[in-house]
Amino acid sequence: MRQETAETGATPRERYRAQVRAEIKDHARRQIATAGAPGLSLNAIAKRMGMSGPALYRYYAGRDELLTDLVRDAYRSLAEDFRAASAPAPDARALAHALRAWALADPQRYFLTFGTPVPGYEAPEDTTVLAREVMTLMLDACAALPPAGSPGGPFAAHLEEHREWTGGHPAPPAVLHRALTLWTRLHGALSLELAGHFAGMGFDPALLYEAELDALTGDG
Repeated sequence: MRQETAETGATPRERYRAQVRAEIKDHARRQIATAGAPGLSLNAIAKRMGMSGPALYRYYAGRDELLTDLVRDAYRSLAEDFRAASAPAPDARALAHALRAWALADPQRYFLTFGTPVPGYEAPEDTTVLAREVMTLMLDACAALPPAGSPGGPFAAHLEEHREWTGGHPAPPAVLHRALTLWTRLHGALSLELAGHFAGMGFDPALLYEAELDALTGDG
């Protein structure tokens, strides 16, 4: 008969499995921090945990399953921070600050989700759904900004016809353009900072990020 704990509703075996999977992910994050996501090795993790390779594969069927779990965790974490930053109302500046704080707290987590794709790995559809939730909150925040005019040229017509990435968000092309510009420019500044490309240049990356944000939200 299935025995459940009063605290979690899970059996002791299920709780143990969850604990081991969490420990595997902790070791994977440390490994990624030193060797990068392409260097992730389940056999190396098993050795550090005092397990055999086949024993570890009972918890994760392979590298891609482990990577997917890490990517899911990352997007869930960012979505949680974005939801908190969006309360009580959508706020583009608050989201931008939340994004930078989230990235600086764990640069390897940032690069796992927004850096160069891992060779041979393709994220499953559900991670796209999580990423779309993050973008929806950004679109809501950009829709709440004072109007900045409509984008001109071919890109405006392009956005009108290519809205798949919005998940059905009803924002007009001007808001879509603003959200994409905000998203790409802030990620550009963050990626350069986290990769160390500003080292030795003699300026404060936080002030650069803030100046970009001022320009993008109309506060500069």
